[in-house]
Amino acid sequence: MGDDGRRHIGTAERRDRLALRQRLAGAARAGSPEEVAGALVALHGTDPATVHLAVGARLADAAKTVSGTERALYEDGTLVRMHGMRHTVFVFPAELTAAVHASTGIGVAARERASLLKDMAAAGAPDAVWLAEVEESALTALARRGQATAAELARDEPRLKERFVYAAGKSYEGVHTVSTRLLRVLGVEGKVVRGRPLGSWTSSQFRWAPAPEHPELDPAGARAELLRRWLTACGPATEGDLKWWTGWPVTQVRRALAAIGAREVSLDTGTGYVAAGDTGPVAAPEPWAALLPALDPTAMGWQQRDWYLAPELRPALFDRSGNVGPTVWWNGRVIGGWAQRADGGIAWRVLDGTGVGREAEAAIGAEAERLAAWVGTTRITPRFRTPLERELSA
Repeated sequence: MGDDGRRHIGTAERRDRLALRQRLAGAARAGSPEEVAGALVALHGTDPATVHLAVGARLADAAKTVSGTERALYEDGTLVRMHGMRHTVFVFPAELTAAVHASTGIGVAARERASLLKDMAAAGAPDAVWLAEVEESALTALARRGQATAAELARDEPRLKERFVYAAGKSYEGVHTVSTRLLRVLGVEGKVVRGRPLGSWTSSQFRWAPAPEHPELDPAGARAELLRRWLTACGPATEGDLKWWTGWPVTQVRRALAAIGAREVSLDTGTGYVAAGDTGPVAAPEPWAALLPALDPTAMGWQQRDWYLAPELRPALFDRSGNVGPTVWWNGRVIGGWAQRADGGIAWRVLDGTGVGREAEAAIGAEAERLAAWVGTTRITPRFRTPLERELSA
């Protein structure tokens, strides 16, 4: 306890919490993809392979990664791929979709629809009444089909093929189709979700599906619920972490913190917050290693990352837009990166200055073999490539 009466949670304990709650330490590994998603709250879904790789790194039986994740996503519907925080595609537990939509989606959706109508009007394309008719027709066609690609829906509703010029006369001028923009708006509005891909689990081509029905929640209550879940998984976190992860204005973050009775704690780097009743210590796990994929929710979980990722490692592990590549972990900190070679083998490198020994190298090697075994003949290339990943995969 600090002089000010606040519980102090140092870097070592934050790493122990990360290991246990993010299901990375051996004894903490999960039994199903649903357990993984529930523990992490959200799995990054921008790169389809990330979802499976993030699950596989945390399953006790990694051989069940693909079959279990596809079952949860496309058969049982216990996991849902949809737009969420920061206008990003994630995979959520189905029971959380209502809170995500009410807390985050509604505001973004209004801006997205207004932007589409503005761009269409500027290009002399049809108006909002026309778009509403097309939308209703497309949703009816999708309900009839169950799942469909944009091209299949355009065969049912030809007006989806309408094209218009975007940003005419600007350096970034382009031609958009109504289907591409409208389906994106409907996704943010919670009317459609991304369904089964056209190819393997690494494919970025996908079908659309009607969104599962969920109750309409009060936005403030939904923000409180989402923040409570995230703090339970990732706390302690700073106000900056919370604002960054949610994408909400700081006033909404503070109201949600107050609503859930979050407790203020001191960190080695300043002030943080934990969920109510979560100020107690945690037992340190056994030594552990992990190979996490590009955009993994642990590596991307906090805005302030120095407590688990040394600043000097970032140029090799991130792209220019701030997307993290595949990372190698040892006892709660990032110590290097990995990539899959053309022959399917997993190449990894501990970056200079990290000071790990034989125990760590043996554990990392075992994780590389474990990963290669369940991935098999599938070839993985991250959507956002980083300097070290490019070098190791060559």
